[in-house]
Amino acid sequence: MVKAPIAIETERLRLRLPTHFDAAAIFDYARDPEVTRFTNWAAHPSMAVTHAFLDDCAAKIATGEELSWVLTVPPDDTAIGMVSVRVRGHSVDFGYALNRRFWNLGYGTEAARAVVEWALGLESTYRVWATCDVDNPASARVLEKVGLTREGVLRCWEVRPNLSPEPRDAYVYARVRRAASPPLAADGAPRRR
Repeated sequence: MVKAPIAIETERLRLRLPTHFDAAAIFDYARDPEVTRFTNWAAHPSMAVTHAFLDDCAAKIATGEELSWVLTVPPDDTAIGMVSVRVRGHSVDFGYALNRRFWNLGYGTEAARAVVEWALGLESTYRVWATCDVDNPASARVLEKVGLTREGVLRCWEVRPNLSPEPRDAYVYARVRRAASPPLAADGAPRRR
């Protein structure tokens, strides 16, 4: 089981474990239809949902199922967003959300870069990946800026409940620790190029 660092510091951000003191700030962006448009979770209709979400975060952090940090801009300790990672063997996937008031300032990129570098620093990690809806070019740019490469389209990958009850296509992006192995010939030997 991987333990979440209590905090990750970047040039402009402090990523720290979430608490119930963050509920109002998280609710502020988690209810915003623009922020939640492409998320795989429904917009929060009430603070009670945000508190339940924070309980779920704490439980998942305790078991290592999912590690989450709120994004803050020091010296202010108010949550402006959140990033979460799931460590599954050699592979780590992540996702993030950011209060709309902080869009286009590079904070999403800075936070994503920090967790990608943290994840690739784990001895067992060979692949860090994320998806984004095919109609979400802003998130695609963030993933590219942090060094992930678009690998393809996952058809009918995930429901975006704030857009549609049907699964939508998503781009899959990844960064791997080493280059891919050369393709193999039918006899199992590396194919010459």
